[in-house]
Amino acid sequence: MRILLVNPNTTETMTDKAAVAARAVAALGTDVIAATSRMGPVSIEGHYDGALAIPGLLAELKEQKAGGYDAAIIACFDDTGLDAARSFSDVPVLGLCESAVATAGFLAQRFTVVTTLERSRVLIDNLVQRYGMGGRAKVRASDIPVLELDDPASGAIGKLRAEIERALAEDGAEAIVLGCAGMTDLARELQEIYGVPVVDGVAAAVKQAEALVSLGLSTSKRGSYASPLAKPFTGAMSAFAPIRAVG
Repeated sequence: MRILLVNPNTTETMTDKAAVAARAVAALGTDVIAATSRMGPVSIEGHYDGALAIPGLLAELKEQKAGGYDAAIIACFDDTGLDAARSFSDVPVLGLCESAVATAGFLAQRFTVVTTLERSRVLIDNLVQRYGMGGRAKVRASDIPVLELDDPASGAIGKLRAEIERALAEDGAEAIVLGCAGMTDLARELQEIYGVPVVDGVAAAVKQAEALVSLGLSTSKRGSYASPLAKPFTGAMSAFAPIRAVG
């Protein structure tokens, strides 16, 4: 089984971090192919960044098809471009937020997603509502710019831990979801510290992708995720025009 892990921002160190986490949980015989978008923002923090990251994400999904993959994971907790990618692809495509909150729902009645900035908190809160977990989950921002997660001198880890402690004390959280792909390497350590399940979206998405492929299931092409209609696209988007229906 081959799983494509696409980082929709252009920071390769974040791709590398997510790839390590993905390969650590992948089953024997699962090959994780990691790819980084080659156009767009260096980090995705809010709607504007996310919108401009989607073309690079779709270009990477298209280019990697030549090598073949059985499922794809979008390595951003905003589930950047997830609906477009599912329409484009003929294999299962998973987002980190949807995978993580579904996994947390198996483990706890109430849980808190701890993310980076306030602008991301609002976006993720909307996703949690969409995924049917609004009555069970709260989303908190820890006031950490994404790229500071890789800087030991930034104080980012201390801010993250402080927000987790508030979630446990004030939200009645029974589990924690890490709301950023850049936090993926912290899950095991934080779980040991706090004694509650700590869910990383990268790991959750890998296991769910493996399950879908093993079950022979993929995204429905009837209705909302139907393949794009063939039509001209103009200007800089001309390369994205579907020549024929995908799938």
